[in-house]
Amino acid sequence: MIEVRRAVAGDGDAVGEIHAASWAAAYAPLFDTEFAAAGIRSRLTRWHQRIAERDGTVLLGLANGRRLAMAWVAESQTRPGVAEILSFYGHPDGWGSGVAAALMDGTLQALREHGFTRVHLWTLRDTPQSRRFYTKSGFTETGATRTRDFGDGRPLPQVEYERAC
Repeated sequence: MIEVRRAVAGDGDAVGEIHAASWAAAYAPLFDTEFAAAGIRSRLTRWHQRIAERDGTVLLGLANGRRLAMAWVAESQTRPGVAEILSFYGHPDGWGSGVAAALMDGTLQALREHGFTRVHLWTLRDTPQSRRFYTKSGFTETGATRTRDFGDGRPLPQVEYERAC
């Protein structure tokens, strides 16, 4: 059984584990080993505060009671009136289970309930798995690109996707 719900204070460790495990599988190979290890560690601990402060909305996707996917959404800082998916990660143990698709559906529903009609996101250009997922979820590339420096001084190219909520 798949369930989607808002994250609560006690979910910080699980959200961090999802983020760290997914980031380790999909993004860590793009960085040198030491920087990647530090990035994984930081992702394990950053979610308690975001959930407690209600900095945007953090949602969880659960499969058979296990928390396996997370989304963090808020109003876009660059596009007033448009929502932005700031983070969307699935634990590798849940890949292919349908939990990420259910979480995306739940995320879009939550955004509609908050009055949003459009949502955008940025993803790394060189992560084909995430790009396939977003396309399968109804997102299309806007044509906008940017670079993002994750802190190692080597900016990586990102592409923007958008869709109706």
